[in-house]
Amino acid sequence: MSVELGAPFVLVTGGKGGVGKTTVAANLGVDLAREGRRVLLVDLDLGLANLDLTLGLRPAHRVEDALAGDVPLEECVITGPGGVHLLPAASGSEELSSLGSERRSRLIELLRGLAPRYDVVVGDSAAGVGADVLAFAALADRVVLVTTPDLAALTDAYGLIKALDQHGVRHGIDIPTPEVLVNHASGVEEGRAVARKLRSICERFLARSPRQAGWLPRSASVERSQSEGAPFVLRTRRALENVCMAQISGRLHGLAGVSGTPVTAGKNF
Repeated sequence: MSVELGAPFVLVTGGKGGVGKTTVAANLGVDLAREGRRVLLVDLDLGLANLDLTLGLRPAHRVEDALAGDVPLEECVITGPGGVHLLPAASGSEELSSLGSERRSRLIELLRGLAPRYDVVVGDSAAGVGADVLAFAALADRVVLVTTPDLAALTDAYGLIKALDQHGVRHGIDIPTPEVLVNHASGVEEGRAVARKLRSICERFLARSPRQAGWLPRSASVERSQSEGAPFVLRTRRALENVCMAQISGRLHGLAGVSGTPVTAGKNF
């Protein structure tokens, strides 16, 4: 269990924008929730948040309202598809595009009060190597780094692993080596090859050996679910992308645990 938050914390991140990390975070959270886990999805892409859109939700309050002291944090949480709970953030907020240490500490303090009600917290971070990404990764029990086979995405994925490694050394903290999820792969072999290539570079230059969390195919069904605001894992379980996501979330079942005690969110959908 995370010492920092009071519940296991999985951070989904990416070195480059557009690799699908928000889609991964949303569907991972929904998949864990429908398997009986009490899951809190937290949009940590502050300033450019869109987990609510990915889940087809219209929240009345967002994390910014809690940081401003307008409402308690728990009143910002809403129930989404599959029973997942979402703590949404705003999009287009220049002020919160980088929290700063004071407000970041305040958010972490608020999350500590909320997280123990859940079996697992899944955060969707901003892309890149900003201060917020590094700080939230330092809190995580597991970091899932989403990339694609594209060379630019792979290069930025390595850059993020390097930045996390340097951040840990600089501050004397142990940041978990990210697990690599290869999105938009043509098949299992390309997924393995991309992850193997990234692992080889990291072992050579960072003495880190990132494992593969899994892979997801490029799929018209996934793209359609994004435009419709409906998680693809709620479609037929026989679809390839659902089989792949089930394997990814299965790696987290032991971390998340199981609880039969429901959590009431601020608003149910």
